[in-house]
Amino acid sequence: MPSLTPDEMKAQVGAESVSDWIEVSQAMIDRFAEATGDHQFIHVDPERAAQTPFGGTIAHGFLTLSLMPLLTSKADMPRIAGAKMGVNYGGNKVRFLTPVPSGSKVRGRFKLLSFDEKRPGQFQQTVEFTVEIEGQDKPALIAEWISQVFV
Repeated sequence: MPSLTPDEMKAQVGAESVSDWIEVSQAMIDRFAEATGDHQFIHVDPERAAQTPFGGTIAHGFLTLSLMPLLTSKADMPRIAGAKMGVNYGGNKVRFLTPVPSGSKVRGRFKLLSFDEKRPGQFQQTVEFTVEIEGQDKPALIAEWISQVFV
């Protein structure tokens, strides 16, 4: 992945990057349920979930959102040269559009919306993050996410 100066990154506003596909397995969903305490049957009980309109278990919406770091690591997104750290700052909006069935593959699509210096050595970037489901037209989610990058 390319390493850019802050000025070069600012010039990337509007650019998109796409990650590799990853599988959202039932084991991943079960581990997320354990970590969060969200054991709703549509996520962890394949037999009962099969009786719903989903036809089987689905990933938690927040699991899908939490895949952002993993999908970022599997994308060719440019990074800031000399960055010491990046931290989440928050989101402007998050929409869960389509459930992610257990066993399906997803990938991330990232579009840089803005990149601004907030103070010397601290930059704020806003990225549109879309999770696509292999074989489906409608995405699983779209989020507008804000990060702070320190150099």
